Amino acid sequence: MAQQKKTKKGEGFHSAAGLIRYFDSEEETALKIDPKLVIAFCIGIAIMLEVVRYLYPT
Repeated sequence: MAQQKKTKKGEGFHSAAGLIRYFDSEEETALKIDPKLVIAFCIGIAIMLEVVRYLYPT
């Protein structure tokens, strides 16, 4: 009979190790945006859409 392979306890972590390594190495030249700026931009777009919806109702 063929032997069954033993499962490794830490196999899940090893399979994700490549992704962890990928996200840990951020590039220095990458565009960095302040999260507050993103939130302010979204709020501004929402306000603009509400104004347009008010001025031009369907």
